[in-house]
Amino acid sequence: MLWAAAAVVALGFLIALEITTRRYGLPGPITNQVREVIFPPKSGFLLYASMALMMVVLTWRQRAIAAATAIGIDVVFLVLRWVLDINVPEHHHPFGNGALWVVLGCAVIAVTRRTGSERLLLLKGVGLALLLVAGRKTGDAWLLITAKTRPMVLDQYVATADHALGNPSWLVGRLVRAGGPVGAHILDYVYVQLAVFAVIISLYQLRGVATERRFPSHHLVRTFLMIGLLGPGIYMIFPVVGPIFAYGYDGAQWATADIWPETAPQLLTPQHMPFDEQTPRNCMPSLHTAWATAIFIHSRKGPRIVRFAGTFWLIATLGATLGFGYHYGVDIVAGVVFVVTIESALRTQAYGWDRTGIRLVAYGATIFTAMLLSVRFLPVEMAKYPWVSGPLLILAMVSVIVAYLRATKQWEPKPASVGAQQPQPELVV
Repeated sequence: MLWAAAAVVALGFLIALEITTRRYGLPGPITNQVREVIFPPKSGFLLYASMALMMVVLTWRQRAIAAATAIGIDVVFLVLRWVLDINVPEHHHPFGNGALWVVLGCAVIAVTRRTGSERLLLLKGVGLALLLVAGRKTGDAWLLITAKTRPMVLDQYVATADHALGNPSWLVGRLVRAGGPVGAHILDYVYVQLAVFAVIISLYQLRGVATERRFPSHHLVRTFLMIGLLGPGIYMIFPVVGPIFAYGYDGAQWATADIWPETAPQLLTPQHMPFDEQTPRNCMPSLHTAWATAIFIHSRKGPRIVRFAGTFWLIATLGATLGFGYHYGVDIVAGVVFVVTIESALRTQAYGWDRTGIRLVAYGATIFTAMLLSVRFLPVEMAKYPWVSGPLLILAMVSVIVAYLRATKQWEPKPASVGAQQPQPELVV
């Protein structure tokens, strides 16, 4: 019933976004996804990653058949496009259709050839795969809506408050430029392929699903989807475009000045500033930071290589978000608090709502709200007293992290003594 309710809500949300984006003369997430059944997809890597996520419910033989089928279908599409002289548009991939066909085919098989728990398990796998892809399309639609409906942005408020942290975007931006093109390309790849790496961590977490015939109570995909669901709503309340647009060359005539990353903005009274209808207002909080932090959290129970990869992805994502001028420092701090609060709520829900979990979620939500209000209404005071406001921001973030660590330690099952009853299986995190 829970999965059915979630599917109905997701479908209704997608239909609403489809209608809204079409009012602006552009195709919505449903149209874009249906097009990828035939036309070259924009998310080729993500489609294969989604198929891999679905395959956790299959046996090894079924996985081999699914992968071979997907590759075979893509080869057929490549040959047909070559024969018909159909060019692949820029920012699209010549592959990925096969993966989507396999996912949809598994949905048909689940309905027509499976029964009982086998049908439910396969439908859950298909649902996770389609939700991951739909989340990408939904995010693109949300970003369009923020640009069309929020003509005024709050960048001057955030840039002023960022003086409390020493304007880290300007500092890291200069470091990335000094590092040359190789480092910049690595950071850009990490930034763009964040969702694919999240699938890799998820595959490790869900590696036992086919054997145990059930999903764990909590895993990374749940956190990713919840971040994508709640984050864009905050963009509508707190529209910010980022330093590369508000203070850099990419902002063109809409930019306050072309000073990023050479010169930090002067301390002035901030005001609302108009901006174009194409640039997404997707800075506060930094969802890339939130997603990378979620990957870091969920990689802690893995082997050394997984823990190392999670740490690298978090550090590289922070470097990219700041070094490319996509976010301010306070965006990063708010993004960490945002994801730890979401993770706290999901883990509390998985373990059962107790007093510790409720307090933790309430505390994280309070700190996050206080940060947004401070940046909006006290940016000048934060900039005038950086040695007070800066440490307070960091201390508030650290306090949420420490509270989360204490709560999760309390939730973890205690080791059983000899002859005692075995504890319940540990929750996958």
